[in-house]
Amino acid sequence: MRYLFLILFCLSSISFCYTQENTIKEVDSLYKEDQFYAGITYNLLGRKPNNLNQSGFSLGFHLGFIKDMPINKARNIAIGIGLGYSTNSFNQDLFINKNSTNAFEYSILEDSQTYSKNKFSTHLIEVPIEFRWRTSTSTDYNFWRIYTGFKFGYIVANTSKYEGDLGRIKHTNNNDFNKVQYGLTLSAGYNTWNIHIYYALNSIFSKDAKINGENLDINAIKIGLMFYIL
Repeated sequence: MRYLFLILFCLSSISFCYTQENTIKEVDSLYKEDQFYAGITYNLLGRKPNNLNQSGFSLGFHLGFIKDMPINKARNIAIGIGLGYSTNSFNQDLFINKNSTNAFEYSILEDSQTYSKNKFSTHLIEVPIEFRWRTSTSTDYNFWRIYTGFKFGYIVANTSKYEGDLGRIKHTNNNDFNKVQYGLTLSAGYNTWNIHIYYALNSIFSKDAKINGENLDINAIKIGLMFYIL
């Protein structure tokens, strides 16, 4: 009887080890980085006219979810496709107002002492597409990452606000804003903390927006931090 229990114990141990090995392999074979993300950025205006200046803090807030699809056996290289929301403000001296024909006009506010607020803001639904490299494994969540890619955005709402000597002026849903925004992205860092950069490839405004007879061809540049949460 003693030997029978010994044999059963050995068989159970072998079975347990085999099950554990298969479980680890199964976990490894299913490992991926499906992630929620949240970020904060400092927003800059690129390609702006020489006399257009930014002032104060222009912030952006970003959140969403990315579906991770590994493309190699080690599962440390993947393609990510997601859906997110972004809100962005730009504090500057570009004055946006309507003329007598109800069309939008654009000019530069020359004296900063004549107003206390002047900004425009956008709200976007975004689709990020990333090529992802990381050093993580199925059991190690502290790792280095470099995610680079492309982001499409669709402006669902826009607002411009002015407060100053001319009173309070607010405009919404200005059709001179390009509805579709797109640009290059880069996120790199260790564990939760990651530097994030977005560079827009097209203009914030359409060709209908002109200043001094020239197209207002300014684009968005966003620099900040991105946090990834499993």
